[in-house]
Amino acid sequence: MAGHDLIIVGMGSGGMVAAEFAATLGVKVAVIERSRVGGDCLWTGCVPSKALLASAKVAHHMRTADAFGIEPVEPRIDTAKVFERVRAVQAAIAATDDDPERFRAMGLDLRIGEAATLTGPHSVRVGDEELEAKHILLCTGSRPAQPPIEGLAEAGYLTSETVWEIERAPESLAIIGGGPIAIELSQAFRRLGTTVTVLQRGPRVLPRDEPELVDRLVARLRGEGVALHLGAQAERVTVEDGMKVVHAEGAHWAAQELLVAAGRRPNVDGLGLEALGIEVTPRGIKVDDRSRTSVPSVYAVGDLAGRQLFTHSAASEGVKAVRDMFFPGKGRFDNLVPWATFSDPELAHAGLTIAEATERHGDDVEVWRMDLAHSDRARTDGSEDGLIVVVCVKRKIVGAHILAAAAGELIGELALAIERGMRFSDLASTIHVYPTLSTSIAQLSGEAAFEGAQRYKWLVRT
Repeated sequence: MAGHDLIIVGMGSGGMVAAEFAATLGVKVAVIERSRVGGDCLWTGCVPSKALLASAKVAHHMRTADAFGIEPVEPRIDTAKVFERVRAVQAAIAATDDDPERFRAMGLDLRIGEAATLTGPHSVRVGDEELEAKHILLCTGSRPAQPPIEGLAEAGYLTSETVWEIERAPESLAIIGGGPIAIELSQAFRRLGTTVTVLQRGPRVLPRDEPELVDRLVARLRGEGVALHLGAQAERVTVEDGMKVVHAEGAHWAAQELLVAAGRRPNVDGLGLEALGIEVTPRGIKVDDRSRTSVPSVYAVGDLAGRQLFTHSAASEGVKAVRDMFFPGKGRFDNLVPWATFSDPELAHAGLTIAEATERHGDDVEVWRMDLAHSDRARTDGSEDGLIVVVCVKRKIVGAHILAAAAGELIGELALAIERGMRFSDLASTIHVYPTLSTSIAQLSGEAAFEGAQRYKWLVRT
């Protein structure tokens, strides 16, 4: 087909990595981005939130320095400067790794500032021009959802997109939602001096994570002064005396500013999907197990496809989709997707929770735990408030959950073990550097290996 081999719509996490991979294959690629290269991760997600959390952690260490034998001080925080640093970090990434010219130098036909509309199975309209390609990859991401709460729009509110536009932190903040965004930002703003209230309509925050670890994290947040309310179903919002007031049955909470972090919805508007018969659900475009839509030449990945809403999964899906277009059926699509909430301590997750494993496998489930109070490195770092939980079925790892200072870094080893179908005791044969937090994984797997050896010894004797 004349024109391009591939058209990619969206230059966020999925689109950037997919485009870079496609460039290595020598195919002719056009990439269309209606706004800015970098997408949610750079401009409204991972990068700004982690930069804010880093500043907040410094402030927390200053207040709690006596735990390390140093005189504590109450930090003098100018949050305007904190937000300036956040934007400086974003600008540095945008000027280097996410620079449009870097992608053009790869040979990509990059179109920025114009929306794309599919006009056929192999065609996309961009402005007054129509591009054609053998394949089309959609990765336009998602945006914050607005819950149907009376008076919310009239009162005005922040989201994970617009919060980065404020000049300084508010004196008080109410957050509607109890997912990773709400939890991370609640701790960050509280440590920077904001009075924070979290309103979660369900019985738990972070409901997809291991409850035992979530409970520890909740205790930590409350200990730092975050007012966290469960079963708080927001019914309406009013503005009274310059404050935004969230009303629920029998209760209300007032704050200077309101942040809504209650889910996301896919960016499908204007793509022309209905005309092509491509099905869209409330979670996103319906795709098969290889990211193909009902139109075989059109693929969708990342948040748009509504599976795992993470930067790393979007990037992985994008690469796999491009691989499948030009080398069909050559690899897996069902890789395990770990994740982490970047609170302090971090909470990381891979595979099944204890409840999920028990529901599937019953009495075959074994659970191994190690409290970081027994970790030499955690003790020296003053970060012993943590726990490692490994879930096994017939000795093989099926789930892993970590609450620790660097849980996001630690979970990779256990995620790989789950993917490879390894026995937990197999990890004991790998020598881990001491003293590190990963030594705890080695110690715990060593316990599993020892128990297995004792069990075998008993069986042989009997």
